[in-house]
Amino acid sequence: MTNNNDTSSISFTAHYTGYVWHRYGLSDKSFATAQGHTYYTLLRPFEYAARSLLGTDIKTTLLQRHAIIDRELGSLIAVHPNLQIVELACGLSPRGYRFTQQHPAITYIETDLPGMVARKQPLLAGLGSLNTRHRIVTCNILNNDTADSLENVIGRECQTDRPLVVITEGLVNYFELGTISTVWQRLATLLKSFPTGVYLTDVYPEVEGHRFAGIIKASNNLLRTASRSRFMLHFSSDHSMQAHFMRQGFSSVQVFNPDHEHTSAPIARSGAIVRVIKALA
Repeated sequence: MTNNNDTSSISFTAHYTGYVWHRYGLSDKSFATAQGHTYYTLLRPFEYAARSLLGTDIKTTLLQRHAIIDRELGSLIAVHPNLQIVELACGLSPRGYRFTQQHPAITYIETDLPGMVARKQPLLAGLGSLNTRHRIVTCNILNNDTADSLENVIGRECQTDRPLVVITEGLVNYFELGTISTVWQRLATLLKSFPTGVYLTDVYPEVEGHRFAGIIKASNNLLRTASRSRFMLHFSSDHSMQAHFMRQGFSSVQVFNPDHEHTSAPIARSGAIVRVIKALA
């Protein structure tokens, strides 16, 4: 029987992004897979063409969103040294490894579907990273009332007397807005149980106003085909994005546009096509 909640076909992007993090010095070589290297090599001509025509490419958007999420997470840890972090659909993200190495008092819980957990657990164990402060467990954000549901994983793995940050990166645009909005509502409710509850995520908005909208949409269709999944663009403006998150139950929402942020990531000459959300419960 087909499990409609199984989104494991997105693993193409997990391999590709895992290799990008390594290629740009953000992760240990253990996170770079042979598949990731193959995808990276195959996409290089398209990336070069995109930079020439659009002033940006996939790597630029990946590095922009990663840098802003890292920056905001670092700022939260500076205020809350004992912060708990849950990264949903972690894939081959190196963030849990990097941050637990740098911040000895945090707890970092990585989650993903069973296939990725089985692949990443020995990777992290080989780095000597897995312990009571750094764990990886199975979670399916679309499930309800199961052991691997969002509510049960956070209830089991997190302490409600400590602040909590939940992170999703490279995830939400693979779902229809109605589907992921239900997850956001559940998440906002869960985060209210903690003294401080914060959600960090990237979102790719609609590109109707972008001068290269047609090419970007064509690239989006290519990504859909390559990842064997749907990749949908949400929201017509930063304001509509902020208002929508408020309606899901968050009390305060910031939208970060990489064009206006100072990070180590490259700049898109024609304008950023990704945003980062920081939502407080």
